[in-house]
Amino acid sequence: MIESAPEERALEAALRPKVLEDFVGQEKVVKQISLVIKAAKLGGRTADHILLAGPPGLGKTTLAMIVAHEAERTLKLTSGPAIQSSGDLASILSALDAGDVLFIDEIHRMSRSAEEMLYLAMEDFRVDVMVGKGPGAASISLDIEPFTLIGATTRSGMLPTPLRDRFGFTAFLEYYEADEIARVLEASSLKLGIDLQAEALDLLSTRSRGTPRIANRLLRRVRDFASVNEHGVIDYGIALDAMTLFEVDKLGLDRVDRTLLTMLATKFSAKPVGLSTLAVALGEEPETIEAVIEPFLIRAGLLQRTPRGREITSHGLAHLGIQ
Repeated sequence: MIESAPEERALEAALRPKVLEDFVGQEKVVKQISLVIKAAKLGGRTADHILLAGPPGLGKTTLAMIVAHEAERTLKLTSGPAIQSSGDLASILSALDAGDVLFIDEIHRMSRSAEEMLYLAMEDFRVDVMVGKGPGAASISLDIEPFTLIGATTRSGMLPTPLRDRFGFTAFLEYYEADEIARVLEASSLKLGIDLQAEALDLLSTRSRGTPRIANRLLRRVRDFASVNEHGVIDYGIALDAMTLFEVDKLGLDRVDRTLLTMLATKFSAKPVGLSTLAVALGEEPETIEAVIEPFLIRAGLLQRTPRGREITSHGLAHLGIQ
């Protein structure tokens, strides 16, 4: 059965841990966030603003939801691309109640005018709104309720320094180790009612690219494969057949990853290639390559950035079986 988008989102929500105690991995970050929340409760104040930085799929949104739950506050969610003017941000901030937690995903993609308004809102809990146009325009200062901002970004370097400095705590999320991914898969298989054998668990954990979101996605695909083929128990063979069908290799690379590496190795003769040229050849946006595809390939030692462009490594050539 093919899952619709709402069903897929509902499944992802069901697999999210609800409390810090159930959050797997990122031990230091979890302890630090726990301290921030407890200190705020003891002081009877809203928690400090928190910036969560790291690659996609590591749990930034989940942590924001947990912070609101643990702090017993209401969570409001939005995203950077949805805030394209200071007016958009002003309407969001003015609707907040005292102590609310505002989560802005991809905060580095907010408009510059909204960023400048956010500086004042984070520090003094007020916003300056321009009324009118031209010579008759006037600035009106509006007080807003104290709130906690949680920003999530995959590109922390794109955040202006004044904005980064206004966060009381910055957490950098790292890729997961295979044993941590195995714990994520164990918890998810129990929630989904999947009988996953140890060998299948090990296979999925090594092909999940150190990312819980990918691990849960692969688990659902293996579950679908087993269901269609009428297998009640998922063993190593079933998991391997499912990975073969969905073109996920032993390092966790998918078809797009291998296409990029093969293009670098063959079409460009293993020489450095500029990002824009590579994006045109691959048919992807440069930002997609830089933020989604590249990070794991670089971490796995298959690709490297050089002053002259992207270049496949000897390890990448060996993985493709190319001399």
